[in-house]
Amino acid sequence: MRTASLFLAVPALALTLHGQPDPVFRVDFSNPALTPARWSLTIHPDGSGHFHSERGNAPAASPPALEPASVDRDIRLTAQFAGRVFQVAHQRKLFAGECESHMKVAFQGRKKLSYTGPEGSSSCEFNYSKDKEVQALGDSLVAVAETILEGARLEMLLQHDPLGLDKEMEYLLEAASDGRVQQICTIRGILERLSEDPGVMERVRKRARVLLARVET
Repeated sequence: MRTASLFLAVPALALTLHGQPDPVFRVDFSNPALTPARWSLTIHPDGSGHFHSERGNAPAASPPALEPASVDRDIRLTAQFAGRVFQVAHQRKLFAGECESHMKVAFQGRKKLSYTGPEGSSSCEFNYSKDKEVQALGDSLVAVAETILEGARLEMLLQHDPLGLDKEMEYLLEAASDGRVQQICTIRGILERLSEDPGVMERVRKRARVLLARVET
């Protein structure tokens, strides 16, 4: 992941008709060497959620590059992706217990997975998990965060450096093909703007259309 930072307070839980709180999943990520250095993603069973990031204190890129100072927005994931998140949470007993492998692997960022719902609340933290399902979920969540951050970069480039969109869209298309970014649906809005904007390069519009054709439903 090329950038990352963030921290967010969990929103108040919505109450169901039965007076019980809806389940809420949250992941908090931190790696002071990245920009942003911290981010959090909150997900509800219907795919609605919220993303928040904070830059941190990592040195600026050289040469300097446009980067969002922070991102704070509601997002929409597919119901299928959200369903997988909550399925893993229940299969892994709401993340109660230890997730960390304690293996000597490179630091990939600290990930805290948290579940709150009618059954209770629990969480676990890891750099690299001993549980393959938990590790795979962590990787997918990082890829979703990268997608959201890429969308914020595209918005900045469109406003301040339209020529820079060509290289960024090339990266995004490659990353979507190999899984480094996931849930393209979270940035549908900016991709639609780029696909229709006569003020950007035709190559950028074409790549935006290719990515829109891959948007998950």
